[in-house]
Amino acid sequence: MSDETQPVAPADDAKAANTLLLELKDGTVTIELLPDLAPKHCERIKALATEGFYDNTPFHRVIEGFMAQGGDPTGTGTGGSQLPDLPAEFTPAARARFLRGTCGMARTQNPNSANSQFFIMFGPYPSLDGQYTIWGRVTSGMEHVDKIKRGAGGSGMVQNPDRIVKMRPADAA
Repeated sequence: MSDETQPVAPADDAKAANTLLLELKDGTVTIELLPDLAPKHCERIKALATEGFYDNTPFHRVIEGFMAQGGDPTGTGTGGSQLPDLPAEFTPAARARFLRGTCGMARTQNPNSANSQFFIMFGPYPSLDGQYTIWGRVTSGMEHVDKIKRGAGGSGMVQNPDRIVKMRPADAA
């Protein structure tokens, strides 16, 4: 028996490079990035997570049965990073749909306005299919997402919102 360590398989390296760890108050959420669907958006989310941009940012808009939205350091829904907005990378519904655990990019009415804000789906929402960029999916810890404090009214704006504790790529955590 050899005392040499086994090298990490390349597939494991690639998986870690395409995995985010999102720490919430109730536990860690694992998100698989989907660069085959949205390479520019995955690159942006990973870069911002690496620099700690998302740490302590609020889930400012949370609607029961729909989604939890965060990624705006101002908490108003109008803020973003200093980086330029991204062009849309919409995925045809035949390739990916907005289902429970899907991670998408928030934007204004302008399809090319995504920047840093994102949302995680609580359930399916077919009207978003093909209209918003899908960049990832929750692979574990969705029960922690389910515990994010909900907002009031149709806007879902949250008073004293829950915050992202920390978000980092798995290969940098």
